[in-house]
Amino acid sequence: MINIKSIHFYEVVRPLKITFSTALGKKDVTRSVIVKARLDNGLSGLGECPTSFALKQETISRIKEILTEASRLLLNTPIAEYEGKIKELRKKYFQYPMTVSGLEVALFRAYLACKHESEHDCWGGIHNSLETDITIPFITDPVLLDKWVGHMTAIGFSIFKLKVSGDIEADKIYISRIYEKMKSETEGFTIRLDGNQGYTEKTFLRFIDFLTQKDYKIELFEQPLSKTDYPGLKEIKKRSPMPVILDETVFTAHDLMRVIQEDLGHGVNIKIAKSGISESLNIFSMAKAHSLRLMIGCMTETMTGLSAGIYFALGVGGFDYIDLDAIHFLHHKNRYGDIHIEGPRYTRIS
Repeated sequence: MINIKSIHFYEVVRPLKITFSTALGKKDVTRSVIVKARLDNGLSGLGECPTSFALKQETISRIKEILTEASRLLLNTPIAEYEGKIKELRKKYFQYPMTVSGLEVALFRAYLACKHESEHDCWGGIHNSLETDITIPFITDPVLLDKWVGHMTAIGFSIFKLKVSGDIEADKIYISRIYEKMKSETEGFTIRLDGNQGYTEKTFLRFIDFLTQKDYKIELFEQPLSKTDYPGLKEIKKRSPMPVILDETVFTAHDLMRVIQEDLGHGVNIKIAKSGISESLNIFSMAKAHSLRLMIGCMTETMTGLSAGIYFALGVGGFDYIDLDAIHFLHHKNRYGDIHIEGPRYTRIS
C-alpha cells in the first residue's frame, strides 16, 4: 500500500506582460500557490492553486491555511483513496474551490505516477495538438491595446477573446477599435466576448443591438451577467443571437444541472482550476449528454496548473472552444514536459 507522505506548498509571483483587466478588476502580476504531494515510495505530483477576481476569499494566506489543515486529513492515507478525501474537503471548504482543485491535481498526478500512466492517456489520448484563443484585456490605452493585438497576431493567433467591461459606451469604443483594426490588417479572425458578470439583462440586450447594427460577427459571449442572475440568464439565452457560455455560474455538476433544468445558457466553460479533476469530468459528461457547447478555460496560471487543462482537452477531445492562454501572459520557454508551445498551438512531443 502506497501512502501520502507529505504535502508541501509555496507561493509563486510572476509579472504579467500586460495588465490583465476585466469587469471584475485588474492586475499586473499573477499569484498562486504550487502544491506538491509526495508519496512514501518517492513519487510525487504537482498542482496549482491560483488566485482570481471571481473568488476574492481565496487569498494566498487562506490557501496556505487550508492546505495546512487538509494535510492533516491526508497524511499517511493510501493514495488510492485520495478521491474520497477530496470529496470530504470539497464539502468542508466549499467556498475555496480552487484551493481544493489544486490539491486534487497534485494527488491525481501522484496517483497516475504510481500507475505509470500519463495524463494524456488517462483522459483517452484522442488528440496530440490543439489551438487556443488569446485574451485581449479591457485596455483603454489605444497604444498598449494595438501593441498587444499586433504582437499576438504576429505570432499566429487568429481567435481573440475580448474582455468587455459592462460599461456600454466604453465597450463600444473598445470593440470597434479592435474589430476594425483586425478587419483591415488580417485576413481571417474570430472574436469572442467575455463579460465577467459585468452586464445586466437590459445592458446586455442593448449591447447586443449595437453589435448587430454594426454587423460585428461574434462567436460567443461568455458569462455576461452575474453568476446568480438566473432569471436574467434565462431571458438572454432566449434572445441572444450568439451562444451564451457560462463560467462563474458553473463550478459543479450540480450547478450545471440547474443550468440545464432552467435553460440558462447554451454551453459551459470547464476549468480544472475551479472544478478540479473529478468534477470537471462530471461536468463534461453531463454537458455532452445534454448537447451543450463545451469550452475549456483557465485562470492566470503557470504551466503547472495550465498543463492539467491542456492534457484534459487533448485527452478527452470534444471541446468546441479552447481558451487555455494563461501562459502567454507570462515569460516562458517553448516547452513544458512533453508539451511544445508554438504561438497558439500546443503539441505533445513524444
